[in-house]
Order: sequence, then structure tokens, then C-alpha cells
Amino acid sequence: MNYIVFDLEWNQSPSGHAGEHPRMPFEIIEIGAVKLDDNYKMIDEFQQLVKPKLYPKIHKYIKDILNYDENDLKRDGIPFKEACTKFLDWCEESPSGEKTDYIFCSWGPSDLSYFQANMDFYYMKKLDFPLKFYDIQQIFAEKYTKDNSVSKLEKAVDKLKLDHDRPFHAAINDAYYTARILQEGKFGDISDKYVYDTYRYPRNRTESVHDFHNGTLEEIYGEYASKKDALSDKRVTDIRCVKCGRKTSNKIKAFQVNNTTDLSVGVCFRHGRMLSTIKFRPASESMDTVFVVKKIYPISKSKYTDVKRRKDVLAEKKRERDKRYMERKQSEKRVVNNTKNK
Repeated sequence: MNYIVFDLEWNQSPSGHAGEHPRMPFEIIEIGAVKLDDNYKMIDEFQQLVKPKLYPKIHKYIKDILNYDENDLKRDGIPFKEACTKFLDWCEESPSGEKTDYIFCSWGPSDLSYFQANMDFYYMKKLDFPLKFYDIQQIFAEKYTKDNSVSKLEKAVDKLKLDHDRPFHAAINDAYYTARILQEGKFGDISDKYVYDTYRYPRNRTESVHDFHNGTLEEIYGEYASKKDALSDKRVTDIRCVKCGRKTSNKIKAFQVNNTTDLSVGVCFRHGRMLSTIKFRPASESMDTVFVVKKIYPISKSKYTDVKRRKDVLAEKKRERDKRYMERKQSEKRVVNNTKNK
């Protein structure tokens, strides 16, 4: 199997949201990729400029960082459907001329999402579902940062002391640097460190994802009419031990971290504490419809303490907000009563 380390450059409406097409706010203008074999040896490179259809003028902030302009795109670019087909054909080519399996790698998750959005705009055949890929930015963060905070590509290149022998902010060059990081990062076996792309998501029960990888049980469920509807599904709320599969007992009941994330902790009497992270993501174009990305993994006693403290802090803040709200309502009521008595 080959690794397709790819990067994109995209443009957006120069006039802001007013001139934005709702189906494609980000239009790809360059595809760059490096092909690695299963030993991370570079086999080939791919580079193609794309002639824009929606936004022929490059946004001023994007133009400042690119190494080319509208004239280059007009002269050397080809339509997206042609460029995309050319790229996907290249992905599965092998030196022998036969088709081979491949997996995408990128610096962050956004490129793959924008790539599929552009494909959908032109009603092209969809990529496989569910779609696994390697987020090299996150793999780098797990090894080289204490808090798993992500880094810009340039910073990662500096961290590994790689040569700056190509200018950044060209898709082919950024793909090259990402490939070099994969080669030189000493990440060990990354075979189970893949992540799931969520541009497409399960529409029904049969499409649900249930997978144990990188020490984590990952489940993706959908589509639900609302967050409340999702929380009525036991598959979403139950916490099962990632090692034996048994249902755990509640240790920290689910609490809302923000509008999109809930946390909870269960305990397996054999294998200890399990943290469940549930993320609610918008589905379709509805504001209410959601799908769920749920991850469960073992945690240490100190991590458990951190989660408990976080819940206590959020609960205290909520009590303070509720108290201020009641005081305000009571004050308004007194004002109304005083006005009536005059």
C-alpha cells in the first residue's frame, strides 16, 4: 500500500460572504502530492494547477502567500474535474503499471473535506465510505508536544531541522514537507493511528462506524433529528470498556463542556476508568440535525481528577449564572410592582 501525502491550495470569494457560493465556499486552485511506498520512500510527485470557475480573482490575503497569480492559473490550470480525475488515477498507479491500494495523508483534516466538497460541486463519484486517512499534523503533535497542540507546517519542519529547500504555500511543496516529516519524525508504527474523515457521515444504523484503533474505541452514529434524539440512543450514551467490551458503571455522569461536546467517565471493575467523549456535529443543512463522533479510551487517576475538577468548575459557573439570572428577574419584578403601586 502507498501513502498519498497531499496538500491543496484554495481560493474564496474576494468580496466575502456576499459573493460566496453556498455549495463551494472554498475553490481548489492547486493539487500537490507526494507518493510514498510502505517504507516511506518517495516514489513520485504530482502537481496540477486548477483553473477556477467560481472565483477567478484570487482573494487578496490568499494572493499574498501564494507563489503564483491569476495569470498562472489561467495559463497552466485545467478544469477541476479533469485535474481531480488525473490526480485520483495517479494515486492508484504503481511503478509496474498495475493499480495499487493507497491511503491519504495530510497536514490537518481540512484538505480532504474541501477536496470532497469540490468533487460534490461537480457531481463526481464519491470517495469510499467510511474513509480513513492519516493526519500527520496530529501524529506529530502527539509525539512532539506535551498537550497535543497542533503546529504549523513550518514550525514542524524547523523542529525536525529539515532543510527549507522549497518555498512554502505551494501545494506540491507543502505536500513534500509533510512527506519529509513522515519520513524523519521517527513515529514508529503508525498503522493504527489513522482517523476517520467525517465530511460524509452515517445516514442510518447500518452505516455506523465501530472501530478500535490507537488505543481508542471510535464510534460514529447518525443521522439524528436533534441532539436530544441522539442522547436517547443507548449506543451513544453507554460507556463500554475498550478492553473487554463490558458496560461500565457510571463514575462521572455526562456533562456538557460546550454546545458540541459531552464528557463522562465509566469504570470497568477489571480494567479501570474509561473516558467517553461525545461530539455532536451538524448534519445536512439543518441547524438541528446531527451525527455523533464518540471516542472511549482508558484514563489515569490524574486524568480522572482533571475531568472531575472540570465538571465541578463548570457546575459552579452554571450556579453563578443561574443565581445572577434569578436576582435580575427578582429585581425586574420589584420594579414592576413598585410602578404598579405608585
